[in-house]
Amino acid sequence: MIRQAGHSPQSNAPRTPPPPLAVDRRAGAEYRLPPRRARRTNPVPSAATRRPPPSPARTATADRRRPSTGDRPVPTNPTPLDGLDARRFFSEAGQGLTYDDLILLPGHIDFPVDAVQLHTRVSRNITLRAPIVSSPMDTVTESTMAIRLALLGGIGVIHYNNTIEEQVAELRRVKRFENGFITDPVCLAPENTIADVDRIKERHGFSSIPITEDGRLGSRLVGLVTNRDIDLEPDRSRPLREVMTRDLLWARKGVSLEEANEILRRSKKGKLPIVDSEGRLVALVTRTDLLKNREFPDATKEKHTKRLKVGAAVSTREHDRERIDALVEAGVNLIVIDAAQGDSRYQIETIRYIKERHPEVDVMGGNVVTRRQAQHLIEAGVDALRVGMGPGSICITQETMAVGRAQATAVYHTATYAAQHDVPVVADGGVRSIGHLVKALAVGGACAMLGSMLAGTEEAPGEYFYENGVRVKRYRGMASLEAMERGGGKRYFADEQRIRVAQGVSGTVVDKGSVLDYVPYVLQGLRHALQDLGCRDLATLHARLHDGELRFERRSPAAQIEGNVHGLFSYEPPPQPGRRRPRR
Repeated sequence: MIRQAGHSPQSNAPRTPPPPLAVDRRAGAEYRLPPRRARRTNPVPSAATRRPPPSPARTATADRRRPSTGDRPVPTNPTPLDGLDARRFFSEAGQGLTYDDLILLPGHIDFPVDAVQLHTRVSRNITLRAPIVSSPMDTVTESTMAIRLALLGGIGVIHYNNTIEEQVAELRRVKRFENGFITDPVCLAPENTIADVDRIKERHGFSSIPITEDGRLGSRLVGLVTNRDIDLEPDRSRPLREVMTRDLLWARKGVSLEEANEILRRSKKGKLPIVDSEGRLVALVTRTDLLKNREFPDATKEKHTKRLKVGAAVSTREHDRERIDALVEAGVNLIVIDAAQGDSRYQIETIRYIKERHPEVDVMGGNVVTRRQAQHLIEAGVDALRVGMGPGSICITQETMAVGRAQATAVYHTATYAAQHDVPVVADGGVRSIGHLVKALAVGGACAMLGSMLAGTEEAPGEYFYENGVRVKRYRGMASLEAMERGGGKRYFADEQRIRVAQGVSGTVVDKGSVLDYVPYVLQGLRHALQDLGCRDLATLHARLHDGELRFERRSPAAQIEGNVHGLFSYEPPPQPGRRRPRR
């Protein structure tokens, strides 16, 4: 018997033909793919075979064993994190890493860039709204830089490559710039002349001066001299009694700052003297300070007096204790002990002197790069640590002395140790761009101390000049021979040595315009970086650093080339606010 294909010997009934094979044409060939197997469906169980529901007691036991996850779904197979956490990334013994050696991996963004906050601490008791500190160098920070930086939420540290009187004068200019109640206004007597007002204006920058009976604070107020009273007067020898305004608006001692500002607003006056019950001058409130409060809401100010906060540098020399006392009397908020190698008995003795004599003033110690160095200064009582030894653009300490540490590694290890003692760390040196600033904060820095990034601004000391058609300013390390001849050798224990070994160089930096334009540009770049990392603030960034959620990768030399401008014949760098283009 001949069987027809597809028929079984048991039945002559025709079978359903199989489904056609799918055809996959790849690379010019045909591949016959078997059809997908139909998904098996379980039949609905009958009443006889249906399993009875579990008892309430059994259900409760199962619920107790099951971990609670709230409303979040429990991932059965979570995606592993890329990169390395900071502990593993920096754990390789004997390996020093710089900011260029690392890259941060992005996080998840669920907030706008305007929601990013930059609040931080520069020391135990001083809070900033911008994590920027200006370096105490004689080509970076004097009163003008300290004022502008404090208005923007940072803080400036005035250098000490000058006399005690000169440094105190710079500090007083900062303190007089913005006040709530000016409790030590400059006063003159009726016998003084207009020329005396001119000298005060040249020295302090203002010309509105209260006139008291004997020219001192605390005596009876008799008048007020403003620019309107004297600006058109040709005879500068006239006594002030002939030109001063006698009909004054004043307020009684005990008025609040808000009430005083409201009086100024309603009266449209520029100055409001505060007098006691006997008419004696005790303070002064100005309209310009009210306007500054509105224009610079993030300014770093003292809580009660509303004066700008400022730091000042000192050395560890015995005779600098007189300088310390004078700075404290002038109102300094932060004393920075300036030493290239901070782990010394000289610095420890200086720290103890300040904390015993002036416990109300915060002290920043340094410079350090190891946990052991940090331990010694923390035990001595510092309120902040300055980290860095040789990474600055004008510093050659590592090359000359063969001592120091790569900056990213130094900041991470010292910051990790200092965090256990609630001591903020300031990353000093090696920051040349916004990206470096981000990395300095990401490895544990509470702030970054900037030198070269601020040196070319209008507020930095020195004059502009042109070099090869480019507008530049002088910038030098405090360990350069040029600076040491002016007194900078105190930082390196070289001020009394006959033979001096330079640990820094002198050079030039391009014009960056005003700090009022440049620093907001830098801070906005920092906000965008934190948004890319998925961090709303610096506290979140540091929390993720320590819990391992912030991830790092090592950059190869090729990766560093790839991450920068490459493959172009020529290009123009992106413009920065305030920077002038070179002459052609």
